[in-house]
Amino acid sequence: MNGSDDTPLCYANTSTPYIYYPDMGKIYFSAVFSGLGLTSNLIAFIVLIKSCQRTRSLSRSFFLIFLAGLVVTDFMGLLVTGSFVVSFYITHVDWRVSDPTCHFCNFMGMSMVFYGLCPLMLGATMAVERFIGINCPFARSTNITKGRTVSMVLMVWLFAGCISLLPLTGFGSYHIQTPGSWCFLNISPERHDWAFSLLFSFVGLICITVSILLNTVSVVTLIKVCCGPDRNQRRRDHEVEMMVQLILIMTIATVCWCPLLIYILMSTLTFSTSEEKLLFYIRMATWNQILDPWIYIMFKVSRMRSSLPRLLCLEAP
Repeated sequence: MNGSDDTPLCYANTSTPYIYYPDMGKIYFSAVFSGLGLTSNLIAFIVLIKSCQRTRSLSRSFFLIFLAGLVVTDFMGLLVTGSFVVSFYITHVDWRVSDPTCHFCNFMGMSMVFYGLCPLMLGATMAVERFIGINCPFARSTNITKGRTVSMVLMVWLFAGCISLLPLTGFGSYHIQTPGSWCFLNISPERHDWAFSLLFSFVGLICITVSILLNTVSVVTLIKVCCGPDRNQRRRDHEVEMMVQLILIMTIATVCWCPLLIYILMSTLTFSTSEEKLLFYIRMATWNQILDPWIYIMFKVSRMRSSLPRLLCLEAP
């Protein structure tokens, strides 16, 4: 394919050269990968529903709403993107022939951006909520309700959706990637592609940075409160549990997503891309959707929760 005027933008070689290569990957890997992630998130969602029904703590119920939003996002992300990839390896379809108008490619690209940004933005939102809950508990108790918590999750989805729709307005574009099973944002010297790539990278990195900073302050504050002279009067077992879960979510997101976000940032600055590296970093990022639900599952089925108070001086010596 070349970049002629009659070639749809999503198939033109304006980014990494696209090579139709259905034998590059194996359906078993994609199917097992998607199946494991979907099953894990489904189990985690059931666990969260039961926990939400049993909890009597308002702060914990708000936290569970955010976790449920994160699980739903991860589940739908794996379902949508996994369906495209698995169907490609089953049918060996060439999208240039079956989708000359780029509708499927654009939808796949939108899904990759939307379901990529949502977990990072939800993680940052949860960090803000925990920061306010730990450092300003009285202000939080009068301003946060379950309805507002649900609205915050919906606002995150809306904001991520608006960003994913920008290429349809001409700000950026989506481009099919080797081996032809997926589409993603187009990293090219074109001004609109360059700006959209930077936007995607900056939003993701800012969310991770906010999570790290706020969670660090929250942990320090929580340790001071729990280890202070009034620790017996201000037991915060559930606060510690939520904070540990949030730290694990942040750590997984940072490890899985930072390589891709930094790679996109560097590629936009150097105008140099590699299809092998991009595919590798995308697969790393996808592991975030598989590992996240096991945090909630392990906390529910293990005795980890009972050992947390001792770790932060919640029990008197």
